[in-house]
Amino acid sequence: MNGQYPKKNYLGQLAIVLHAHLPYVIKNEKNSLEEDWLFEAILECYIPLLQAIESSKKENPSNTKLTISLSPTLLSLLDNKQIQETFPCWIKIRNDILNELPQKEKNASAFLMRNLNSKYLYWQECSGNLIEKFKVLNKSGNLDILTCAATHGYLPILRENPETVNGQIKTAIRNHENIFGTRPLGIWLPECAYYENLDEILFNSGIRYAILDGHGILNATPRPRYGVYAPICSKKGVAFFGRDSESTLPVWSAKDGYPGDKVYREFHKDLGWELPASELQKKGISTKRPLGLKYYKITNENVPLGKKEFYLENEAIKKSEEHAKEYLSARSKQLKKLSLSPYFMPLLVAPFDAELFGHWWYEGPFFIENILKNSSKYSIKLTNLKEFLTQKPNLQICDPSPSSWGQGGYHNYWINDANAWIVPEITKAGSTFVDLCSKKISNGLTSRLFKQAARELLLSESSDWSFILRAGTTTELAKERIDRHLFRFWKLVEMIKNNSIINLRFLEDIEEEDNVFPDIDITDWQK
Repeated sequence: MNGQYPKKNYLGQLAIVLHAHLPYVIKNEKNSLEEDWLFEAILECYIPLLQAIESSKKENPSNTKLTISLSPTLLSLLDNKQIQETFPCWIKIRNDILNELPQKEKNASAFLMRNLNSKYLYWQECSGNLIEKFKVLNKSGNLDILTCAATHGYLPILRENPETVNGQIKTAIRNHENIFGTRPLGIWLPECAYYENLDEILFNSGIRYAILDGHGILNATPRPRYGVYAPICSKKGVAFFGRDSESTLPVWSAKDGYPGDKVYREFHKDLGWELPASELQKKGISTKRPLGLKYYKITNENVPLGKKEFYLENEAIKKSEEHAKEYLSARSKQLKKLSLSPYFMPLLVAPFDAELFGHWWYEGPFFIENILKNSSKYSIKLTNLKEFLTQKPNLQICDPSPSSWGQGGYHNYWINDANAWIVPEITKAGSTFVDLCSKKISNGLTSRLFKQAARELLLSESSDWSFILRAGTTTELAKERIDRHLFRFWKLVEMIKNNSIINLRFLEDIEEEDNVFPDIDITDWQK
């Protein structure tokens, strides 16, 4: 594997890959749980990450490189004007709650108030258009923005109807192109899940690279000469990068990872659980639930939530700087061991859920910023996946192994006693829709029915619902979502088959609520 590498000032290259995704859930209801999911991610993750990248770019533009996937459903939420108009009210409610705290707690939560206001100021300065911020970094080459499947459908369980996989991929590509003005070359496969011959659908759709978990590469045929330290290329022409566990475990591990340090903010102790329900209701919040207002530190993993100590921001930021240096030092030593040949420069690929940085691990964006600013000091060349491939490395031809990065490494997290019932339901719906789309489709009202049926099918296929059912959190919400989208799908199918009985009011209502992928093309589902 000998390409045009940036030798020999560096020991090797590091590609940090972040996967940003939220399911498309919009409710015509203020202060909903679904609204909280998005706004907390914007406040704690997306804005801080953008700030970290922009800050590093000023100091170290040539080595500020990241790969990020922005899922089509997340992009649709960020692009939604109604949501952009609601965010200020959401911020105000939390400011009001913090202002009304007793003095001791108000002092402890002062950092939260400052961060709420500084992040909101950033939001105001770009008029709530975070997509434009990502677009600028993409054009400068600092970010390589990948797409994902349209609604994060778990592709291996859709394979019985290949056209439904095609619908997920092509809808995503079209959505990405309309927003960013360029076709994506890379994709984050939902849950990094791969099955045999998926590369053919990807290649035919214009996708040229993707990320797999390590065993998807290590168990490839033939076995790759360089393991996960270099991408492989499938016979169909798609490059696959493998996750390096050494580069991810220090951050990812729930037991031994950096986010569990005692000085970091405690995720589970949230003011929303502690305020009286009557106080929340005065603010328009109907039930007790997390509000994103957390101002205690982990203290010790054995200390119960009621005994946690107040969070000290300066102490936590200092620790994140130490952890970034520790991480870079470890990667430098790792690369030194791997750099045995003058003709091979190893690549470490470290993929993570973006929401880990800032939402789950509050100090995560500080950690990322320190990685970006200091990697050169450790002889590490930061790269993104697109930039790496433009170096034109000679890739070994291998067939990737079926795999995922979910628990167990394969598909059992999405096919088990808690959620396997979904598979025949969406398979039957997919098969019916493919048959319908493969017949002649008329224009006008019937075309609207087809397009909305396609949206409902895509929304029902979201892997988020299967994940929630298996994890056992908000399971009623997940089941309700699946049932809702499938009910709407079958009702639309009935109207298509009997076009003399069309409920226009029903169609208009769900077009307004499930208003995603305006550019959807039902020929993607044709045989």
